[in-house]
Amino acid sequence: MGGPFSLAGAPQLHAHHDHEHGRPSVACGHSHASAAGHQAQGGPGRERRLLFAFALTSVTLVAEAVGGWISGSLALLADAGHMLVDAGALMFAWLGAYFARRPADALRSFGYARLEVLVGYTNALTQMLLVAWIVYEAVGRFMQPAPILSGMMLVVALAGLLVNIFVLRVLGGHDHDDLNSAAARLHVIGDLLGSLGAVAAAILVGQFDWLWADPAISILVSLLILNSAWRLLRRSAHILLEGVPEGVRGEVVKNRLEEDIDGVREIHHVHVWQLSGGQRMATLHARLDEGYAPDAAIASIQAGLRQHFRISHATVQIDTEHCDQADCGAGSSGRGG
Repeated sequence: MGGPFSLAGAPQLHAHHDHEHGRPSVACGHSHASAAGHQAQGGPGRERRLLFAFALTSVTLVAEAVGGWISGSLALLADAGHMLVDAGALMFAWLGAYFARRPADALRSFGYARLEVLVGYTNALTQMLLVAWIVYEAVGRFMQPAPILSGMMLVVALAGLLVNIFVLRVLGGHDHDDLNSAAARLHVIGDLLGSLGAVAAAILVGQFDWLWADPAISILVSLLILNSAWRLLRRSAHILLEGVPEGVRGEVVKNRLEEDIDGVREIHHVHVWQLSGGQRMATLHARLDEGYAPDAAIASIQAGLRQHFRISHATVQIDTEHCDQADCGAGSSGRGG
């Protein structure tokens, strides 16, 4: 086994008795500083950016809806419909960022951080519904082409494109694990693609009188949006189902802790999941070599989980006897208690 992790700055530890199995065990009380840090990532500044992006998107969608109605362009109407959903998405993203920073209470001991995952999941579903509507309208346009005022269409599409580029810059980058901001950016990127498609359709209709280009490009943009929405839906659903975080496996966690921490004879009953995009959590059982202090072992395990797997909150039970729980298999990796 390798050397133990440093115990400096270790979280406060509490001993308790496992009444279920009638044997002594040790669990670790954990400070939520790391989780709170993620919740507040970007803080009020991120909230202001989301609110500003919502206002700009709302104004632009009205302009595109009016322009699409007057010009007869499905691409503009589709983009306006997309932006209507996006305006709602940005508003919910703002609400998600705001409520995610609220402290825990008696009913929600982990606070409201998971709200951002619900927002991302809902946004992905609304994108898919929007895609279905655009495809339905496009099929109708193929069967019955309608005249289009390409000049007005081009001007409005270019204005929408510029606004979307600006909104994307306002939102800035985001943490890979921040599903709330990822959902907002996904919608804005979809808007940008829609505006690009509308610009291309306007040019093709104006220069070559290709009326079919309007619904055709609308469908193409919808497929691009669908691909991104599907990825976001899968990520959000995985977290809501308390799946294992990306790049983490229970067996890998078990082996790493057993190899790196002195005094740890066995790690088992490992469960790793996510509260929200950036808050990894774990529970596990450990058996120690004779003579090793449980508190020191727990502190070392905590340090190893933070250093190697970015797990900010963990509950560790020290088993002094053989683990007799029915689901206490070594190397398990799903959510556990």
